[in-house]
Amino acid sequence: MKTTNKQILIDQLPSGALRTEHFRIVESAMPEIRDGEVLLRILYIAVDAAMRAWMLGPSYREALKAGEVMAAAALAEVVETRHATFDAGDLVYTDAAGCQEFVALSGEKVRRIERTEPLTHLLSVYGTAGLTAYFGLLDIGQPRAGESVVVSAAAGAVGSLVGQIAKIKGCHVVGIAGGKAKCDLLVNTFGFDAALDYKAGNLYAQLMAATGGGTDVYFDNVGGAVFESALFTMKPHGRLIACGAVSAYDTDPAKGLQSVRGIPAWFISRRLSLRGFIVADFYARRPEALRELRSWVERGQLQVREDIIDGLAELPRALVGLLAGENIGKRMVKVA
Repeated sequence: MKTTNKQILIDQLPSGALRTEHFRIVESAMPEIRDGEVLLRILYIAVDAAMRAWMLGPSYREALKAGEVMAAAALAEVVETRHATFDAGDLVYTDAAGCQEFVALSGEKVRRIERTEPLTHLLSVYGTAGLTAYFGLLDIGQPRAGESVVVSAAAGAVGSLVGQIAKIKGCHVVGIAGGKAKCDLLVNTFGFDAALDYKAGNLYAQLMAATGGGTDVYFDNVGGAVFESALFTMKPHGRLIACGAVSAYDTDPAKGLQSVRGIPAWFISRRLSLRGFIVADFYARRPEALRELRSWVERGQLQVREDIIDGLAELPRALVGLLAGENIGKRMVKVA
C-alpha cells in the first residue's frame, strides 16, 4: 500500500488568465479514515470550466483559497471503509474528491454507482455532463419538434450532447463553436443542422441565417458576446438556459458584472424567459434521465466524445487547455 498521496495544490489564485504556474504538486501523508468515512483511490478526475469559476468567489460552493487542494469531482474506488454501507472495491462518484490520488471522505459525500463500460462514460454522458444537458434542455428549454435550438460551446462536454438530444426531439439545431474543425465535427459527426464559428465575426447575422429567422431555445454555456448575439435573435416566447459563462471565468474578479441596460425591455417585448440552474437541482430525478440517455447511446442516437489525459501531474495543463477551448467532448484526467 502506498504511504504518500500526490496532490495538486493552488499555489496562488490568478488575477487574470489561469496558468499552470498557479499550481504546484506535493507529496503528503496518506489520509487516514475515521468512523463513518471511506478511503478512496481516485480513478478519473473530471476537468470542468467551473473549476476556474470556483476561484473567483463564493457561488453554489465556497470559494477556493491559495494553499488548498484543487477542488474537483471524480470517479473513485473504495480501498478502505469504516462506513456501514460501503465495501472495499465499490465504485463511487464524489464531487468532493479534489485533485489527488487518494482522499478520505464521509460516506455522506460519496455515491455508489454501478459499473459500466467504458468507465469513463460515468463522468461524461452518464455523469454531470449528460445530466446537465438532459435536464437543462428538456426541463428548462422544453423544445418542441420543428423549433430552432441554438447551443454555444457546442463541441464541449455538455454542448455536444445538448445538440444531439435536440435533434432526437425533432428540432432544427445550430451549434456555435470556435474554428472550422469543430464546426465540421458538429455537422458531420454529431448531426447538427448547422455550425457557426464565432471567431468568423457577425455572429448575429450568422445565427439569423442559420435558424431561418430566429431562435426558439438558446442553451448558453459561455455568456459574454456570444450570449448577447444569441439573445437578440430570440423569437417571441423564446427560452434561454443559462448553464455556464466560461467567457467570464478566466478573468479578473475585480472587474465585476457588466451593464445589462436595455435587456429587460427586450425580455418584456419578446416575452422571453431566462433561467439559470446547476445539475444538482435535478438529482432526485437522476434515474429517469439515465434510462433515457442509456437507450439513446445503445441505439446509436447519441455519440459520445471523451478527451482523456493521462497522469495527475497533467491536470493543471488539462484545465488551462480546457479554458482555451482545446477539448472536444468531456475532458478528464486518468489518475489510476
